[in-house]
Amino acid sequence: MGYEPFGTVLAGSADELRRAHDRWQALPVDQDLMAEGDTDGGFCEAETTLARTVSVTGPGTFFGRTQRTLTFLPTEQKGWWFKRQELPEALPIQVSVNNVWTTVRNIVLCSGSPHNYMRMVEHIVALKVGLGLDHVMISVDSGDPPLFDRGSMDLVEAIESAGLARLGRAPRYLTVKEPVCMAGPRGGFLAFLPAARGVRRLAVDCAVDFRNAIGRQRIRFVVNAATFRHGALARTNTTLGMMLYCKTLGMIFADVRNLGYKPSNILVAGPRRYLNRPRLVHNGKSLEAVWHRAALDLLAAVALIERGRFAGTIVSYKAGHALDVALVREIYRRDLLADL
Repeated sequence: MGYEPFGTVLAGSADELRRAHDRWQALPVDQDLMAEGDTDGGFCEAETTLARTVSVTGPGTFFGRTQRTLTFLPTEQKGWWFKRQELPEALPIQVSVNNVWTTVRNIVLCSGSPHNYMRMVEHIVALKVGLGLDHVMISVDSGDPPLFDRGSMDLVEAIESAGLARLGRAPRYLTVKEPVCMAGPRGGFLAFLPAARGVRRLAVDCAVDFRNAIGRQRIRFVVNAATFRHGALARTNTTLGMMLYCKTLGMIFADVRNLGYKPSNILVAGPRRYLNRPRLVHNGKSLEAVWHRAALDLLAAVALIERGRFAGTIVSYKAGHALDVALVREIYRRDLLADL
């Protein structure tokens, strides 16, 4: 079953895709950075790791009263890995779609024992795609990642301070063999389109549509260090209703009571206005929500393709973690990746 222009429909129906596509196509583009990218994305022509070890510390995401540290270490071992130091017998967890445990609210990776997990990895592993960092070992002191007031900018600056080291081999570039897409549960869709011949870059067209102050937002950009750095400042967003729940009834539950979220590190959207100052304002309109979705959520799903660098075009409309991972997993299941 297919639907033009997005090819084979891997989940949902062509009718659902057509309706979602029409709504997406009707959205104006709020910010277009497609012209600011090379044919190869501007990344190193050799595989990379870090030039030196670097650490970043912040309050825990799920246990906000405790400081959590991520230590990024150079490695020639292929891919990205998390190593939990308090579990010395556990093997490192590879960042791969094969190790996704759940996508409820965030992406959780797990390998071997169910105790050997890493929660909310998306805002960390997106750096693999956004900064062109192919191989790294991340030493962690728990399965709870740190949370920062500036989105993932603290991590970006840490990687920049360490610098990238070239390894003695050319990177592998992959794309999809054919256009593929999935319809989402809330009238959205996600599509992966093949790279053009000789073009080794990733382009993103991403849109969100909320019934609150966030509203409709759409951006287009080529993934490179500059555009990713721009988007990395974006925070997770939540609704006024969810914030009030967490401050009242939710305090009964330990998993809510211990959350590290506060107005400085999360964007709170009321029905008609933001409850705190939004970021990434372009032409008088905040695009923080769509930049967070595109740079720190969607690119994290691309990072789950551990076989190499992904090239092509991704179109995302009203999608989320579950749809992102479902599409990548189906691409693997159907053997739809090809060398570029």
